[in-house]
This record gives sequence, C-alpha cells and structure tokens, in this order.
Amino acid sequence: MKAQRFDRQRVRRAFNAAADSYDGAAVLQREVLQRLLQALQPVRHQPALILDAGCGTGEAWLLLRQRYRKAQIIALDIAENMLQHTRRRGGLLHRPMCVCGDIEQLPLADASVDMVFSNLALQWVNDLPTVLAEFYRVLTPGGLLVFSSFGPDTLQELRHCWREVDEAVHVNDFIDMHDIGDALLQAGLADPVMSAEHIVMTYPQARLLMQDLRDIGANVTASGHRRGLLTAGSLKRVYQAYEQFRRGDGLPATYEVLYGHGWKPSHALTPQLQGEVTVQLQRSPTAQKNGR
Repeated sequence: MKAQRFDRQRVRRAFNAAADSYDGAAVLQREVLQRLLQALQPVRHQPALILDAGCGTGEAWLLLRQRYRKAQIIALDIAENMLQHTRRRGGLLHRPMCVCGDIEQLPLADASVDMVFSNLALQWVNDLPTVLAEFYRVLTPGGLLVFSSFGPDTLQELRHCWREVDEAVHVNDFIDMHDIGDALLQAGLADPVMSAEHIVMTYPQARLLMQDLRDIGANVTASGHRRGLLTAGSLKRVYQAYEQFRRGDGLPATYEVLYGHGWKPSHALTPQLQGEVTVQLQRSPTAQKNGR
C-alpha cells in the first residue's frame, strides 16, 4: 500500500466546512450508496445494531432504517457539523444515535455491533489495516462488514492535468482492490469479496468538478507529498489542460469504485499475518453516469 498520511484535524475541518453544501454536490456518493445497498439484497443477515461508519449527513441512515426496521443504527462521523445534519433525519420516535468519532479509533465496545456499514470513507484513513482491525473488534461474532471506497483510477483525468502544470501532488493516492482484499484477510475477516466498477461523471466545465470536490469536503491532500500553490494561474492551466478530455457529453471525471464485504467468524480466528491468501475478486463493466 502507498504511504500517505492525512492530518486528521484538516480532514475534520474540511468536512465541517462542507456540511451545508454536501448534499447538493454528493451525486456520486448517493449513487454508490444505492449500489452498495443493492449488493446487500441477497445477504441473509438481520442485525440488531448497525454502525454507519463515516455517515456524513446521514442519508445512509434513512435507507438502512428502511431495510432493517428492527435495527438500531449508530451514525458516526469525524465532523460535528455533518452530524448536525444527520440528527435531523428520522421522526420523533426514531432519531439517529449520533457519535462524533474517528473510524481509526472507534469509541465503541468490543463485539458490540452486528454490522459495520461504510460508504466512501475508507479512502480518508491513514492505516487501513488498523481500521479493519477496529471494525473486526467491534463486530459481534457472525457480524458483517460492508463498505465502498475508491481505487487508483479515481480522478485520473484530473491527476493527469495537474501533472502538466507542476510536479506536486494534488490528487490523493487510492488503495488497490487486491491490497484491500489482503487486508481484510489479515484483519481476520472471513469470506471476503471485492468488486470494482468505473463510474464516469461528466461536467460542462472543469471548474464545476473542482467546485463539487470542495463542496463535499474532498479537497484535502494527504501530507507527505509536496503540495503546489493553488493560484488562479495554475487553476486556469488545469482547466485548459482538461479540455483534451472533452467528449460529446462534456468533460469526464472517472471514479474507480470498490465494493467489499467480509464476515467476523462466529468462532475465534487468528488474523493471517503472512503466507499466501486467496480473495474472491470480480470486476464489473464500466458504468456511465452524467453529472451536473
């Protein structure tokens, strides 16, 4: 896995600042959420307590509530302002149980939740094995982890354009599907399954893509890379460079979306730390989706 580290306070500030604009820009996030929930349809599991890890403004809470009507749902996020929006979900009798915390160090007891659900949050962690170990820790025996994240092809067009402007890193690295599959096994999760697809958003102008990234809080660059100065001149050059990708329906922004799940065994299992591992992998056809 590539070494990059996020300043957790910078991540918190970015998502706090984006809380009010998030829902208006989170077209892709909602689409991935729907697809992640669809993947759960054939899974026979009736959790009594669910952790929504990295809940954002709480849209997953509503849909999980509809699917698992008898379950209680903990909505956890690193950003207090995101949780303010989450608290407005539901009715008088059913409100989210909101917890402000970091998925790298969950403020939950061992073996306390029956499902960990995480939509597009893992790409913001510093130590994926540690996070997966935390998910394993809080899951009850027989509990299910289901998640989505981004793969290395994500924002490949934007990455290419920035490289034409300077040598600094403006687009974060994303972990490969196979590495995540290995990490699931090393954490002790059984029967892990990973899949991937490409979703292409389109924009009439590159600046609208950049605005959407800011509006969802995804404009934080990991530390450990040299970051270039975001001047008006450099942004203009990026916008101009992006025109080389223009097609009939606009400017494409590619996202490699990874989906995964694994089970905590009902009996004690020692995590695999070395040796050969086998993970079920599948790759779906490229998907297209038009942005705003």
